[in-house]
Amino acid sequence: MDVSRAVIERLTSNGIDTMFGIPGKQTLPLNEAIGARDDIRFVVARHETAVSHQAWGYAETSGTPAATAVVPGPGDMNAMNGLKNALNDCTPLVHIAVETEPEIRGGDGIHETPPDTYDNVVKANLLVERPESTAAVVEEAIAIAETPPKGPVRIGIPKNFLSMDVPLATPGEYSRTHVDGVADADIEDAAALLAGADRPVIVAGGGVRAANASDSLRQVAARLEAPVVTTYKGKGVLPDDPAEYVAGTLSGSASPELLECLADSDAALAVGTDFDAVATRAWSVDLPDDLVHVTLDADDLGNGYDPTVGIVADAGPALSALETALADYDNPDRDGTDRARAVREATSDRVEDLRVSSSPLTSVSALETVRKAIPDDAVVAVDAGGFRVWALNVFEAAGPRSYVNPGSWATMGTGLPSGIGAQLANPDEDVVVLTGDGGLMMCIHELHTAVAEDLPITVVVFANEDYAIISDQAGRDYELAEGEYNWSDAPISFTALAGSMGMRTERAEAPAEIESTLADAVAAEEPILVEIPTDPAEPQASDWMSE
Repeated sequence: MDVSRAVIERLTSNGIDTMFGIPGKQTLPLNEAIGARDDIRFVVARHETAVSHQAWGYAETSGTPAATAVVPGPGDMNAMNGLKNALNDCTPLVHIAVETEPEIRGGDGIHETPPDTYDNVVKANLLVERPESTAAVVEEAIAIAETPPKGPVRIGIPKNFLSMDVPLATPGEYSRTHVDGVADADIEDAAALLAGADRPVIVAGGGVRAANASDSLRQVAARLEAPVVTTYKGKGVLPDDPAEYVAGTLSGSASPELLECLADSDAALAVGTDFDAVATRAWSVDLPDDLVHVTLDADDLGNGYDPTVGIVADAGPALSALETALADYDNPDRDGTDRARAVREATSDRVEDLRVSSSPLTSVSALETVRKAIPDDAVVAVDAGGFRVWALNVFEAAGPRSYVNPGSWATMGTGLPSGIGAQLANPDEDVVVLTGDGGLMMCIHELHTAVAEDLPITVVVFANEDYAIISDQAGRDYELAEGEYNWSDAPISFTALAGSMGMRTERAEAPAEIESTLADAVAAEEPILVEIPTDPAEPQASDWMSE
């Protein structure tokens, strides 16, 4: 069988219906194989860095992997950024990388890069050594990507293999189970510890989203009457809604009241998180000594915090079992919802002085206005940058698959490509991208992808003409000028840039204007960019929230 056709057959047989990439001479056999089918779509990006971020956004909002394909060397290395982002976030991708032919490997063939270059940016790096094994290797790669903890898997296929017609080995069946079930004794110990606490708290990470375990998390929170603090990747696993238990997001800009909520608790359940250094401020955040830690990776246990009860299990079955075990205990009169509400209100009070209606708006005003303007159930893709740090505190996420933001890798330039991936994964949903002008300039070319693919996506760019979070520290802590890294002397018109690519554009400054403009944009069935000027001199979230 033709090797390229076998590759695509393996993808579609596993429910993968979208591939992101940039075609090159080396990948054309794959593109030809896709063109012969109607059950998989090839989306042409404008830069390889965006390719893997588009697939990341697709998987984050759908729970299912997409595929990527790039040319050797430069293409593969450009895609590494998104692969590392997906690795840190445990997001499943299947990355097909065309490799140098085996017979000239090591001879500096065009674009040649040693295959092991990519070992540390993917969950697994598989190399097809013989053309006959291609289908089996692809099947194995998909299974690895989809096995919790999920992640990106790279498949290196030599370019001369792709055009071969050879007898291919039939793939076997691969399990998607890494850890099966949960130890009853551990669950009983955890339930006893948590039920005996007067002021328990829950820390919920992205593993809850990956396990589709939001309902179980809600039930455990209700059993314990415990506030829920989310991590960067956990934001949205329960909606940021007064009716829910969410107190806020643990981040470098978390309010003192949120940190006190954690420190003053007498027991904690941490689920679906590895306690990375970013969320915990290098493990300086105080947590209760009585700690139940649920994680899929045994190596996470003891990472910065010593658990009283360590549970190696998927978040879904662990939370379900814990909810059942807690039913055997009396539910004391706790005040979890009140504690969560108090933290949210304290956070809101802290930003009151930043709620302004005059232009340029602060990030707080702009973000809160955007939230009011767009549908509650819209999928929102958020870039990294100073505004994103504010968003962790003031932008309400509506649900587990409706808020996309990078975790500890925190790379800029993800917002637009991840929004494109999200729109392709959710063609009937409203998708809104939130990005700063610095982040958008790192992926501005993908506006053209949105237009070329005719995606009804709304791109909101907060424009302050500055790498403000960097300029702020440069002028405060170093002998550099205030606003050192702004470009106000060379302003950029994002409406003109987007318009030149065929995108409809709008500019809005006052809150009422933003609300009406965004409502119309989201309702339109076309790609639209809305530019909102924001204040480059506003305080940074990490400084303001700590005062």
